[in-house]
Amino acid sequence: MELSKRREEAFVWKTREVKVGNVGVGGSNPIRIQSMTTTSTRDVQGTVEQIMRLSDVGCEIARVTVQGKKEAEACEEIKNGLLKRGYEIPLVADIHFYPAAAMMVVDFVDKVRVNPGNFVDPRASFIKLEYDDASYAAELRKIDEVFGPLVQRCIELKKAMRIGTNHGSLSDRIMNRFGDTPRGMVESALEFARVCRKKGFHDFMFSMKSSNPLVMVEAYRLLVYEMIKLGWDYPLHLGVTEAGEGEDGRLKSAVGIGSLLLDGLGDTIRVSLTEEPEAEIDPCKRLVSLAEDYQKKGLIPFVNTWKDLLFKGERRSVKRDLNLHKDGSVFVDHTCSDLGQKEERADGVVHRAKNELKIISGNKEALRINELECLDDQSDVAWVRDGDPSTWAPLLKFSVRFILLEMTHSILHRGRAFFDWLEENDLDLPVILVGRGDLPKDEVTIRAGAEPGALLLDGYGEGVLFSDRSLGLSLLQACRMRFSKTEFISCPGCGRTLFDLQEVTKRIQSKTAHLPGVKIAIMGCIVNGIGEMVDADFGYVGSRKGKIDLYVGKKRVEKNIDSALADEMLIKLIKEEGLWVEP
Repeated sequence: MELSKRREEAFVWKTREVKVGNVGVGGSNPIRIQSMTTTSTRDVQGTVEQIMRLSDVGCEIARVTVQGKKEAEACEEIKNGLLKRGYEIPLVADIHFYPAAAMMVVDFVDKVRVNPGNFVDPRASFIKLEYDDASYAAELRKIDEVFGPLVQRCIELKKAMRIGTNHGSLSDRIMNRFGDTPRGMVESALEFARVCRKKGFHDFMFSMKSSNPLVMVEAYRLLVYEMIKLGWDYPLHLGVTEAGEGEDGRLKSAVGIGSLLLDGLGDTIRVSLTEEPEAEIDPCKRLVSLAEDYQKKGLIPFVNTWKDLLFKGERRSVKRDLNLHKDGSVFVDHTCSDLGQKEERADGVVHRAKNELKIISGNKEALRINELECLDDQSDVAWVRDGDPSTWAPLLKFSVRFILLEMTHSILHRGRAFFDWLEENDLDLPVILVGRGDLPKDEVTIRAGAEPGALLLDGYGEGVLFSDRSLGLSLLQACRMRFSKTEFISCPGCGRTLFDLQEVTKRIQSKTAHLPGVKIAIMGCIVNGIGEMVDADFGYVGSRKGKIDLYVGKKRVEKNIDSALADEMLIKLIKEEGLWVEP
């Protein structure tokens, strides 16, 4: 289907505006940028100063953790301290497990974030429990009784709320009925939303966070699908939780957040990095700028019907007569004159020289082709560039083994149109997505995740071509296709954190980064700990000051061990599971 035709038939879904202090979220407002403090909330001066620094670099909404009454009381001083210094940035209280703290702090902040997985329910046991219809209904009544007073207080004070579901902290009740799934995440949020609506409260928004971008995107899309059916229009707060740090953290966030923003979904965002909070703002700005660029070009929204929001559920079936990696290939783009000097690589090296494309497998030339305009019956590979179906038509005439897809304008949406065209014409050829390399490194990372990453997440594409091989491998890993290195799931830290997350994360990475496919979770506290490690093989979780709990999968195998011993004990567990290799 032509790009213009898809735009004409696009389905439009708009959210309502929710005011968070003096900042409007949703509706016709721009995408808002937010972050969260890492200071102890009881440290009023330190927290105020950190929020001021965040505001100075472009943060529009700041969140603090409120785990008890002392933190709730401190929020009054934090808010007043900010106002005295001329900072009107809205303040959000993050609540887990303790409704009493929410009832106290709502007087002092502009928004309250509640986690429907643990606001009313105790910490999930992750043990299969049985709920018959009567006991399930009783649990829902309990939500009304415990959560309802906070909703009423928000109405009286004209305060906003975020119903923030985390993949890692669903209740036993939800997991009993729906499993540890995107569907369970959505149902968890809807339970709380129905209480809000029953009381006539509509100043709330949703989030569906996971450390797995695939789960995160599927949950948000499913939530929007359900809201459209219900006639609801509440704003969305987007984020990949426990994304990690450095390039991997930014890439993982760009895959999850960017793919949604470029479909017109998302009203406020946070990039959660295991770094200083101020470091989160630049990637947020880059994502917002990319989404605004798509918007200006008339490329958002881009779903034909609201049902297009849902995942197809499987990758496309393609011919495998080429030696491509079963989990996704990574080609490297080099411009050089001497094709014989390149080192051997498992997936091959792509060389461009003027108008010519050569693909080398190891040191042996395997394929040679000119650009698509020169495609003929001697060609093995087609290099498809910007254009519409009329320029793709030669693919129907000549037999090629695979396609290099290079879109420089609207990579995501023109890419989708191209894959639609392949399907309509029953062409089951492998497609390698060509990423842009003509931008600064930080920009390349964000665009790689948001554009080709979004296609890969939807099952489109059998590999990538970048000038940087490590970026290509990292992108496939972020899209949960091919695991070529250790996967680190680390939280960004907050006032609950029990150890120096940045220091510990870097230390563990230095000792374990050579274990392809092994997933290690590093959590500052146990609020999301065991749940957000749902994908992890091993977990390193702060249990109290100077003490660590270690997990294998969801099973805690070491409790309250001294932090000085934790690294070596973690390595010992990896060895016992047979997953250790010598560096």
